[in-house]
Amino acid sequence: MSEPGFWDAGENSTKIVRQLKILKNTVEPWDSAGKKFQELQELTLLLKPQDSEFFSDLNKSADSLLKELGALEFKTLLSGELDPNNAILSINAGAGGTESCDWAEMLFRMYSRFCEKRGWKVKAIDVLYGEEAGIKNVTVLVEGDYAYGYLKEERGVHRLVRISPFDANKRRHTSFASVDVIPEVLEDIDVKLEEKDLRIDVYRSKGAGGQSVNTTDSAVRITHLPSGIVAQCQNERSQHQNKQTALKILKARIYDMERLAREAEMLKNYAGGKKKIEFGSQIRSYVMHPYSMVKDHRTDHETGDVSSVMDGALDEFIEANLKLQKGRKK
Repeated sequence: MSEPGFWDAGENSTKIVRQLKILKNTVEPWDSAGKKFQELQELTLLLKPQDSEFFSDLNKSADSLLKELGALEFKTLLSGELDPNNAILSINAGAGGTESCDWAEMLFRMYSRFCEKRGWKVKAIDVLYGEEAGIKNVTVLVEGDYAYGYLKEERGVHRLVRISPFDANKRRHTSFASVDVIPEVLEDIDVKLEEKDLRIDVYRSKGAGGQSVNTTDSAVRITHLPSGIVAQCQNERSQHQNKQTALKILKARIYDMERLAREAEMLKNYAGGKKKIEFGSQIRSYVMHPYSMVKDHRTDHETGDVSSVMDGALDEFIEANLKLQKGRKK
């Protein structure tokens, strides 16, 4: 980077800067932890039996370093090529009308709170609201370091069991919603889209009223005819911006489909291999009645604190799944 003319390389320069940032974020915390460990070793040599207060301070420093090392060890699970990227997260309500739409909105809030706690930015790209309550589907861009790495194992069907607030007889209902997560593809990743392979439709946005976007045909839906993959956007200010965002999402979905095909997982995750949004296909269950429990069916990790999970406390579930996937690859 210190060589003359480095910044004349355009996109290649940007790519190198991004690689440098990722490497620094990996190496520097370990260097810092190593220095703290050396300091603690040196301080223990000065410790005397009567220095109880000094001993207590050393213990606190050691505990703090152990927590830091635990967080760094967790980051080693995020070693995939695309793990550092932003994520495009989509939530779709399953069959069940208002019940499922309300559940999809609850999941949207859960993931939004999780991202907020990590300091990530969540930008809504496309939202279709339910007729009575909740949302039928929503697509958001999650911007933050390793957003895709953290969220990628959330892909699948999520099941809710509760007493329905929409049922006058207060009966127990089961609802389903699916979550899909793909990495945002960067400009330097080559995904070729032929104009003849695209069908572009414009329509009027259907968001909350009173906005200028709802008075013109500014929303854009793009269909990739060979694969049938669809991407749409309605939340930007203009038709041109919506088209550019929809193209970005379409590229990401096509790239992810091709990546999964290369990994021989295409049938499991796309097209006919996608699981239906119904009983028996869920990756995680959230039970609010007759007892409280959230259980991940892949790892058997569970907790009785449903309210904390719905408020974004997903770290334990995500870590358990990443460790499981890491173990399978060994």
